[in-house]
Amino acid sequence: MVHTVLQVGPDPAAAAVVADWCAVLAAAPPVRVLPHVCADAEEALRALAADLQDARVGHRVLVAGSARDCLAVRAAALRAGLTEEELTVGVTSVAVRDVWCVHCAATASAEVDLEGVVACPGCSRSLLVYPHVSRRSGAHLGFQVDAEQLPEPSGAAR
Repeated sequence: MVHTVLQVGPDPAAAAVVADWCAVLAAAPPVRVLPHVCADAEEALRALAADLQDARVGHRVLVAGSARDCLAVRAAALRAGLTEEELTVGVTSVAVRDVWCVHCAATASAEVDLEGVVACPGCSRSLLVYPHVSRRSGAHLGFQVDAEQLPEPSGAAR
């Protein structure tokens, strides 16, 4: 069985998670471990794509890093045909989230909590950060925070 193990970013907590995973896998032969220490999500996506070119049934992917980076790698792995059961994710921080705007399809990246509000870079709406995460993109859903409120009347009723 082959395991792609990805550390995304320089976070010492992610390095510790990856070291623990590699130690456990080394003690459980016959396992082939393909470890990667990646500077960012883009590098991790390239490493994942390269490893998956020769993948067979049973290939596993383990990724550790920020929630934003892990969600991006997870989304790419799912798009490549892996199943949830073939993925292990070790999130070490949740400071930055990607938020996809349902109104204009732009993506905002910001330090924001779930149920927090972020400005859309595309349409400038104030977006509520919904807990739903897209399996396809790895981004949280964002929609206009006051979408359910009626606008103030602009004049007298006729």
